[in-house]
Amino acid sequence: GSNVLRMSSHIQIKPKTAAQKSKTSSPLPCSPEPAVKPQPKPSDKLNPKTINPFGAYSRSTSAFAAIYAKGGIPCRLVHGSVKHKLQWECLPETVPFDPLLVTLAEGLRETKHPYTFVSKEGFRELLLVEGATEKAIPLLPRLVPVLKATLAHADDEVFGRGLDALVQLSAVVGPSLNDHLKHLLTNLSRRLMDKKFREKVTVTLQKLEQYGGKATVAIIKSKIPTYCSIAP
Repeated sequence: GSNVLRMSSHIQIKPKTAAQKSKTSSPLPCSPEPAVKPQPKPSDKLNPKTINPFGAYSRSTSAFAAIYAKGGIPCRLVHGSVKHKLQWECLPETVPFDPLLVTLAEGLRETKHPYTFVSKEGFRELLLVEGATEKAIPLLPRLVPVLKATLAHADDEVFGRGLDALVQLSAVVGPSLNDHLKHLLTNLSRRLMDKKFREKVTVTLQKLEQYGGKATVAIIKSKIPTYCSIAP
């Protein structure tokens, strides 16, 4: 009798797990992507050159969405009547920057709500905490490739978030960003040709100079010879 019970329980479990699998995979934000994949081929030409090593994973599964779903991002979106805000599970000052700052930077390439808001606002708020400079500088070799991929993204809003994040990071790390700056300037130079972004890119370059100091001008001019320094 117990053997029969065991067998029947096995038979019941199998279809359940299959059903659960289809249930868990269907609400994932990446589920419509296979159908859409053939279309964004032009942007694919930009991305493989600039994307970071784990970018391939984030394209298929959206690493940020997966981490967010598992509760790996210690803040969540609170819907306000006028504007949304983030609620942190613990004080941002107590959160380790490694890997959270890099993960939030990864999330800047998201195009779906709430990931777009959580990544942008989370990145900004984390850089505002006391001691952010000391915590962010060691992460620059990992942050810059992620920001580079964001600035190479075909989506205008993603590019805009990349510009904002770059200025926020520059304000915190100052001249430390200079060693990595040339990796980001090609994408800025390309968008400088676009009327829609000319002003915002110019302001970004001026902010980079402001926070990076005199040495920044030479670095910018090496990639964007038309840049005019803000120094008197």
